Amino acid sequence: MKGTVHYETRGNIALMTIDNPPVNPLSSGVRQGLHDGITAALGDAAIQAVVLTGAGRAFIAGADISEFGAAASSGPGLGECLTLMENSTKPIVAAINGTAFGGGLEVALCCDYRVASPTAPVGLPEVKLGLLPGAGGTQRLPRLIGAEKALGFILSGDPIAAPAAKALGIVDEVIDGDIVAGAIAFAEQVVANGSATRKIRNETAKVEADRGNSEIFDAARKTAARRMRGRFAPEMIIQCVEAAVNNNDFDAGMKVEQECFRKCMEHPQRAALIHMFFSEREVAKIPDVPRDTETKPIKQAAVIGCGTMGGGISMCFANVGIPVTILEMNDEALERGLGVIQRNYDIQQQRGRMTQAEVDTRMSLLTGTTDYSKLSTADVIVEAVYENLDVKVETFKKIEEVAKAGAILASNTSGLDVDAIAAATTRPEDVIGLHFFSPANIMRLLEVVRGGKTSKSTIATAMQLGKKLNKIAVLSGNAPGFIGNRMLGQYTRQAGEIILQGATPYQVDAVMNKFGMPMGPFQMNDLVGLDLGWRARQLAGVKPEDVPITARVADKLCDKERFGQKTARGFYIYPEGSRAGQPDPEVIAIVEETSAELGIERREIADDEVLKRCLYPLINEGARILEEGIALRPCDIDIVYANGYGFPEVTGGPMFWADQQGLDNVLADIKRFQEIYGGPAWEPAPLLEKLVAEGKGFASLQG
Repeated sequence: MKGTVHYETRGNIALMTIDNPPVNPLSSGVRQGLHDGITAALGDAAIQAVVLTGAGRAFIAGADISEFGAAASSGPGLGECLTLMENSTKPIVAAINGTAFGGGLEVALCCDYRVASPTAPVGLPEVKLGLLPGAGGTQRLPRLIGAEKALGFILSGDPIAAPAAKALGIVDEVIDGDIVAGAIAFAEQVVANGSATRKIRNETAKVEADRGNSEIFDAARKTAARRMRGRFAPEMIIQCVEAAVNNNDFDAGMKVEQECFRKCMEHPQRAALIHMFFSEREVAKIPDVPRDTETKPIKQAAVIGCGTMGGGISMCFANVGIPVTILEMNDEALERGLGVIQRNYDIQQQRGRMTQAEVDTRMSLLTGTTDYSKLSTADVIVEAVYENLDVKVETFKKIEEVAKAGAILASNTSGLDVDAIAAATTRPEDVIGLHFFSPANIMRLLEVVRGGKTSKSTIATAMQLGKKLNKIAVLSGNAPGFIGNRMLGQYTRQAGEIILQGATPYQVDAVMNKFGMPMGPFQMNDLVGLDLGWRARQLAGVKPEDVPITARVADKLCDKERFGQKTARGFYIYPEGSRAGQPDPEVIAIVEETSAELGIERREIADDEVLKRCLYPLINEGARILEEGIALRPCDIDIVYANGYGFPEVTGGPMFWADQQGLDNVLADIKRFQEIYGGPAWEPAPLLEKLVAEGKGFASLQG
């Protein structure tokens, strides 16, 4: 059995300390210890109250996720332990010394009283794993704090600190100093006052007040639909809280919770979201970069460029307290860029997400300059100039002249050759790619791109920096497009072909929206700007007949000055002030005209074919990326796509999703499309063929 619970007596108080390092999850040994300890306390006439706390930095950080779906382990289940606690005739005080998440908070809710250290976070994060609090949390919390507050707390899945928990009514007291001593004193006072127990299951005033108020649940459903589109667990949570409100019988509500929990456990989203949970931790591990690799301190940063990307990157540093020197070509560009940053912070302040003091502090960390020599004290310099290799090479030559020895020299390129950039310096070991995603101050993903000569210390520092910037850092090898954009190219090219063969942009986008993507490929094109590729082709002198056929429609739209959202017209029409595009018959006419010019006979294309033709080339390219070692593991690709490209988290990412479809089915469709359409996109990746031949999935490559 994993973990234990230490039992000792302090006068007439039994002290039980959960010890299952590092975070005290509710493993089999802990459950056995809880059961044995409570039984011992109840059987000892000298004991008048119990204090339950945790060893180390956690109270109980939740269930042991490794036990999910496993065969029942020996010893008592959590429900049996909680029933014993709830039936206790002696008061139990939860001394929340640290993290109390999920089942940990549910254990505390079974205690009669809860006291907590000021820094102890409490939360019910199960919704983020496709689950719900399955140990009575959906039934007890509404009885304690009311349905509206309980729904907000459970549906967010976000932790709150002990003082906020006290204000909400979850915690009775916040205790400074020694939490165990304070909890024992609290328990002694309870004994002195008559040893009253207080069972949340018996409290009905809050739920009776909410009974008949359907607006609480209507509002919760609207919020869940907006914030967690397509997720299964939120509706199950709402149904459970409804049961708590509508049932005087606590046990009847518990039956609803147990049934809804079962449905969540059996739903495919649960496995996908748990895969994402573990993958976020796995991507931080670099096999050839040991955890004890020396890292460089990053106390000061510099960013070259204060446009959309440079400004967002600068905010990332300022948001975590790192001073930033921002370099621009001239004072006008610098003033404009800093003004945009100020406006971004002001908007957050107006929306109540920041105080004016926080805005002032962050702006004070930003220093503008047009002089490269002012970058000489930076520990990391991030280049965020125009995405052109020649421009970046020239910029790095200037960086090298002023950068101090050992400074990290990073390029924010989205797909250019990091080795070619590093070759412009005499210290390629310090050069690395840091591909931030737009808007950089919001998007969680950071692609860290190692060059052929990038040192392990530089890699380790970059990965650590990503974490400090509150990003999910994923390491990529140096190849055109890296992980994300290389795969995206296959996705967008297929979308371009599909509309020429018979679908409309609106059908393709609708299929991808239904799958769970926040934007379809043509909505995405309008957001980014159709003119970017069009202008690049014009500058390169590409003749109209040499433009790739999948870009012909977009170029025709640009010829009509339909550049996307920026001009309120692209593939869609955008009414004044709206980002919600409306279909346009003129675009369909242009698509049909282009098909005719290319001699392509249009036909009706089913939604299922649209979905497979967009996603299967992406997966096929992912297999090539794995085979070439550009991505370390399938989960690295899943994290990149879920956090950088909007691939629905509830699918587990493209490689996990492919396994769920059955790689043999995926390969069979790829070969079928190869026969129909031909082209390199439908040439099966050798790794994909190998896995199918061996009866394996991408999961077998996780190591």
